Amino acid sequence: MGKYFGTDGFRGEANRVLTVEHAFKVGRFLGWYYGQEHRCKVVIGKDTRRSSYMFEYALVAGLTASGADAYLLHVTTTPSVAYVVRTEDFDCGIMISASHNVFYDNGIKVLNGQGEKLTDDVIAKIEAYLDGEMGEIPLAVREDIGCASDYAMGRNRYIGYLISLATRSFKNMRVGLDCANGSAFAIAKNVFDALGAKTYVINHSPDGTNINRNAGSTHIEVLQQFVKDNNLDVGFAYDGDADRCIAVDENGSVVDGDGIMYICAEYMRDRGMLETNTVVTTIMSNMGLYKAFDNLGIGYVKTAVGDRYVYENMSQNGHRLGGEQSGHIIFSKYASTGDGILTSLKVMEVMLERKETLSKLVKPLKIYPQLLKNVKVKSKPEALNDPDVQAAVAKAEEELGDEGRILVRQSGTEPVLRVMVEASADDLCAKYVGLVVDTLVRKGHVTL
Repeated sequence: MGKYFGTDGFRGEANRVLTVEHAFKVGRFLGWYYGQEHRCKVVIGKDTRRSSYMFEYALVAGLTASGADAYLLHVTTTPSVAYVVRTEDFDCGIMISASHNVFYDNGIKVLNGQGEKLTDDVIAKIEAYLDGEMGEIPLAVREDIGCASDYAMGRNRYIGYLISLATRSFKNMRVGLDCANGSAFAIAKNVFDALGAKTYVINHSPDGTNINRNAGSTHIEVLQQFVKDNNLDVGFAYDGDADRCIAVDENGSVVDGDGIMYICAEYMRDRGMLETNTVVTTIMSNMGLYKAFDNLGIGYVKTAVGDRYVYENMSQNGHRLGGEQSGHIIFSKYASTGDGILTSLKVMEVMLERKETLSKLVKPLKIYPQLLKNVKVKSKPEALNDPDVQAAVAKAEEELGDEGRILVRQSGTEPVLRVMVEASADDLCAKYVGLVVDTLVRKGHVTL
């Protein structure tokens, strides 16, 4: 991770951590960097946060001042930006979003011409410019100044692309969608309606401040109740920029990213679509998923947390399916990023082709109890490197043995440590999470 850019872009509280001046300079750099040999084209999308408009205009000003042309998708999803970049000859794409964070945070995600997250060397150059370490970039003048254009048609093409991927009609299927008052509100219902579903939507009235508030994939209990109250066949919850999807079965039970990867991997393998017979996961996936893959004879790889790392591994090795427990699922034949709406379409495909409920499809997957505690700390490196904290982690590892595991890692997007324990029983999870958290508190690392 860089100084400003984490695992998923430059993210922080708007105008405190991530400022309008930062956005302008990012635009200045990208317009110059991709436009050194030609007038470059950059496509921009945003989520529904109030500050997204401010950052959009600042990025456009920076891009055009460096001689680039900016094309505005307006409110749209991160995967739609990736799709438009890689299919319509853009030099790069920008998504303004802080994903699942609270409304007053925002972020800048940059994608290269293939719709992939930027490599570390390019990020280092952006950060050097932000810190004034590479000199000033020349301003475009006269006819070389860039232009900005409406490009809503790009979002419409993405909607058409999603619809084209469905293998069957969704007629008579009762589907619930939780759009998190975010980007999905402008796309998801249109797709499901076009495919014939009886679509029931919640949290699809953004006001600039309600994105992710008691809504979406990070508050799945809302959709669980909605599915049960309305006797729906299935429900899908997205996050603020709709690159995640968490499912809810007909009984109101949660099917997270691990469950989605399980049912999709088995389905793809049986139809000869799981090339390399390997699924790419992160270190956060549940032990139960790996035991289930072992039983199916499906291989797996574990990467660092972040869909960027999942996709890099998939791209390098030709794997077709990968993702995170949190709901970032990548189908590399169709997308270069996690795509929540695409994921929900693929789950629907498995249900319809198998002629089974989601609960029955996921039943063979036995998930180990897991407890994850997010601990806000003053300094992530100091807390992680504290000898007493490391000793607490080592003690938990020794006592859990082969029947559990503990993972303590830095968040790539927030000032927190994530303490996760899997074990055979809930009380063991609570015991060992508590051991580490209590040590962090006792040593003065925790902040309110």
